[in-house]
Amino acid sequence: MPEQPVEFHGVAAADKPTRGRILVIDDEADIRESLETLLDLEGYTVHLADCAMDGLRKLESGIYDLILLDLMMPDRSGLDLLADIRARDIETPVFLITAYGSIDVAVQALKAGANDFIPKPWDNDKLVIEIDRQIAGARLERENRELRRALKQRYAFPNIVGKSERMQRVLDLVSQVAPSKSNILITGETGTGKELIAKAIHANSPRADRPFVGVNSGSLPPDLLESTLFGHVKGAFTGAVANRKGYFETANRGTIFFDEIGTLSADMQVKLLRVLQEREFMPVGSADVIRVDVRVIAATNADLSRMVDDGRFRQDLYYRLNVINIPLPPLRDRKEDVPRLVEHFFDVYCRENEKYLAADGRSQLHFEPEATHILMDYTWPGNVRELENAIERAVVLATSEEVPASVLPEQVLHSTGVRTAPGPDGKLPAGASLFETVADYERKIIIEALEECGYSQTEAATQLKIPLSTLNQKIKRLDIPVKRRSSGN
Repeated sequence: MPEQPVEFHGVAAADKPTRGRILVIDDEADIRESLETLLDLEGYTVHLADCAMDGLRKLESGIYDLILLDLMMPDRSGLDLLADIRARDIETPVFLITAYGSIDVAVQALKAGANDFIPKPWDNDKLVIEIDRQIAGARLERENRELRRALKQRYAFPNIVGKSERMQRVLDLVSQVAPSKSNILITGETGTGKELIAKAIHANSPRADRPFVGVNSGSLPPDLLESTLFGHVKGAFTGAVANRKGYFETANRGTIFFDEIGTLSADMQVKLLRVLQEREFMPVGSADVIRVDVRVIAATNADLSRMVDDGRFRQDLYYRLNVINIPLPPLRDRKEDVPRLVEHFFDVYCRENEKYLAADGRSQLHFEPEATHILMDYTWPGNVRELENAIERAVVLATSEEVPASVLPEQVLHSTGVRTAPGPDGKLPAGASLFETVADYERKIIIEALEECGYSQTEAATQLKIPLSTLNQKIKRLDIPVKRRSSGN
């Protein structure tokens, strides 16, 4: 007979809150019932199987947090079933339970892939503690694995927005150098996405499952930076109350990213050079040498070669860092990427603010033509970071799906010569730009429509064949005086 759902205070067992799902595979009914009672009282959902084949069927049709598996069963041994479970790439933790306990059997079970070995009779409290610990550890490992997978996907090349020829050359270079062990220097103006490229290199390298540690070289004073990078021992200086691991040790077998590398002091340049040459360092206050295998990626918006000529940056360190150089183009040199970036940031910040989202989770916002022209004409001195800030602002201020130019930052509007309203005399100045001329013409048409409709905005919107919300936005942006509709009309 098929199993019936067990009632739990009037709620089906499948619906009750649970600490996890446990499968017990044992041919002895007393053992199964004893474990079911114990674990049910501890808040677990327990499923039972009386033989190896029944247990395998349940594993193929359900997902469990832990398996309690008897070593000796009539149809197959627990070790054979364990080997079959692991061969099917089922990573669920397994505890082998047996009355035939010995060191040899325990070692054999652990080698076969068991997570623990529980001899009969067991201590209930200790068994529950071990089950709790194992399930918590397995869940943490799954979460970390999913996080690493998500980070790798996030920084995969298809998710780096940029279809321009210059960005494609950058991504081609990144794909070539990512698998190597070589140090890399990323150069480019502030806001061009140097850290994003560094993370993409790490995510697509053999070190992707190891730490990526970022260091903002310019934000820490030299003495604190040394302790941060190399760690320190207790008592090394005032306030060092315990041993502390540094970034280099944390990043072992992974990647360490130095942002603003050009701000390093002369003393720190010497210490960093030693690590790059010898792959070893000493924590502050310690005589012990720690060896590490760390890939270094550095970034700068400064001209390091000129700093070398001026004596402000060590030449030998520059050559150590600049094994491979990846120059990032400014946004003004890849304007064709602006529309794609706008669409990307609309999606990001509409999801973050939970507004104007379509059923597929994408943004429904779009800029009106005037705003799009402004975005394309602006030089973006702050590069992608400045554009991202402008789009986040637009999402927050948007009151309809068509976003007007008036929500753009003042520096963007002013730099393109756009005025959001005419001067005191109601006229635009001589030599007005195309945008100013269009805005003036648009203002006149809207005023004429309002006058014809007795200043009924609903009727004017219908006449102009635009949504009422769009008309309201244009009235505000163009500073059009709104009169009350006369009683005669």
